[in-house]
Amino acid sequence: MNVSAAGQMPVMEELVSESDSMPKRMALICFLSLVMLMSILGNLLVMVAVCKDRQLRKIKTNYFIVSLAFADLLVSVLVMPFGAIELVHQHWIYGETFCLVRTSLDVLLTTASILHLCCIALDRYYAICCQPLVYRNKMTPMRVALMIGGCWVIPTFISFLPIMQGWNSIGIDHLIEQRRHSDGSNSTSCVFMVNKPYALTCSVVAFYIPLVLMVLAYQRIYVTARAHALQISMLQRAGGAAGTSGAGVDSADHQRNHRMRTETKAAKTLCIIMGCFCLCWAPFFVTNVVDPFIDYTVPDKLWAACLWLGYINSMLNPILYAFLNKSFRRAFLIILCCGRKRYRRPSILGSGAPCTATQINGSTHVLKYSVLHNGNHTEQEKKSLHTESHESCL
Repeated sequence: MNVSAAGQMPVMEELVSESDSMPKRMALICFLSLVMLMSILGNLLVMVAVCKDRQLRKIKTNYFIVSLAFADLLVSVLVMPFGAIELVHQHWIYGETFCLVRTSLDVLLTTASILHLCCIALDRYYAICCQPLVYRNKMTPMRVALMIGGCWVIPTFISFLPIMQGWNSIGIDHLIEQRRHSDGSNSTSCVFMVNKPYALTCSVVAFYIPLVLMVLAYQRIYVTARAHALQISMLQRAGGAAGTSGAGVDSADHQRNHRMRTETKAAKTLCIIMGCFCLCWAPFFVTNVVDPFIDYTVPDKLWAACLWLGYINSMLNPILYAFLNKSFRRAFLIILCCGRKRYRRPSILGSGAPCTATQINGSTHVLKYSVLHNGNHTEQEKKSLHTESHESCL
């Protein structure tokens, strides 16, 4: 009897442990499914909106956003499901070769997503902080195509090439084998460990260089937006003090307040974009650099949390770069509401107030050259300025 009871104790403990973990596993499955579903639907909606809306296709920034949405869509379709299955079942069932392919796709697509965010920041910098002719010279269709191509080609040099060749595992092969069979059973894990040279190179190319460029670009955009709002305010006050009528003063005050609110909103949007990007990816890439230098002692659960926090950025990108833009929201409503006329934009041939501010996917700036030069630009600058403003306001 005692022997029989002793033999049944491990079985009973295992059953109790499984029953306790079942609610946690169900909660984990629901959370991971929600992240994947929202990421797929959001990025698909962005791509369909640009394909169906002719005015959205006219703005160069939106080509970066579509390519970003495609990269994030591939992350949610080709990378997240296999990571979720392994996280739930705690083992890898698809073989060693597919483990390498899945890991390479993970590095390729997440790096491409981050590089697209960097290109969007640079595009906004040239559009907002430079003269209109400089922007048109910098962001030609060929250059936009090359930048998008670079966002997809550069990651291959830190993903498929080194991972399939095994460069990331040089010197740590024995550690990888130990972790692959660490539980002592026949099941294996898809282990991705990197040596120090690969960790530094991959992190610098995929995160730290884009982070520095984004911080510099958005800092200049923020300063420029605030300077524009201050210049408009000062000039309108001077115009009001010079003896404008009461109605003119009220109109000027209304326009000034509107522009100040717009610039403040744009600055907040930039802070949200940078904050979400750093919150999602900084923990993973800090851990990625630190882990090889502390003898790979970072717990597996912490790795999984940091990795999925980075995946969540693919879900947030459609919200940050598209849903915050009025033109995209209108296109989304047309798609979701089956093209109701109430959401369609007015005809561009109709009469309306001239556009005096350019909004580029959440970042707004006043057309500074009409203020700084009092309208004394060349005819070519006027034409370029009017066209760029007209496209963005639509």
